[in-house]
Amino acid sequence: MILDISMWIWLPLSLAIIFAFAHQTKPSLALLAISLIGGLIEQRLNIIGLVALIVGLFIAYKTPSLERKWQIGAYLFLFLWCIALFLHLIPGFTNAKVLDAVITGPQSIPFSMYLNLDKPFIFFGLLLAYPAILGNKVTLNKKAILLTAIPLFSLLPIAWGLGALQPELTIPNWWWLFALNNLLLTCVAEEAFFRGFVQQSLSKQFGWIAGVAVASLLFGLAHIGGGLLLVAFATLAGVGYGLVYHYSSRLWVAVLFHFLFNFAHLLFFTYPMMK
Repeated sequence: MILDISMWIWLPLSLAIIFAFAHQTKPSLALLAISLIGGLIEQRLNIIGLVALIVGLFIAYKTPSLERKWQIGAYLFLFLWCIALFLHLIPGFTNAKVLDAVITGPQSIPFSMYLNLDKPFIFFGLLLAYPAILGNKVTLNKKAILLTAIPLFSLLPIAWGLGALQPELTIPNWWWLFALNNLLLTCVAEEAFFRGFVQQSLSKQFGWIAGVAVASLLFGLAHIGGGLLLVAFATLAGVGYGLVYHYSSRLWVAVLFHFLFNFAHLLFFTYPMMK
């Protein structure tokens, strides 16, 4: 693990995400500001990156109150802004590499991991523009969620059967760092975008089946760098996360299932893939 004093800026950022899920807006924004100021002080963020974030967050904040014709343009801007943050295309960020070519087990390929400062802001931007991403308080369909979980987690042994993975029980000493990063900085941003924003928006216009299908396909295509087989499995996993979001009406439930799937992959199979 590669840790230094500048890592403290991810603590208020993580707490800001937790407070946002708890609908505690003021503490969340205060912690977010501390993280941004800290990013400047620790030289993990420069003025260009800060301006890009502020502009995106401001447009997101104004979006719900805009006239319809301007609102569509604002949503398109935010869609592209999110993609740029996902792909780390916006300059001004020095994300921290905390794992450098580590090996989870003898059959696994080397794995590197960053603490990203840009990607988590997708969640905050979408939350300002589209507060409904968090879902609502309708009753959970626990039976449907359980039935969805079975084929979802079956994807890992299916990947083994197809030769894409191998069983490999490992508990690396950096598991806790992986867990915190994956849960709060990765899964939250991805679920906010693909399920909370894309799926929910399309579901309102074309029905929930179309919403789940398109969001899952886009989620799969986001993994194109790992090859077509990974795209196929990520798409199927996306269907699982999408159904969980649909049947729970809560973003945090989809985030939890996404994280548990990734964590099970780390603990029980070759990660991120076999040699």
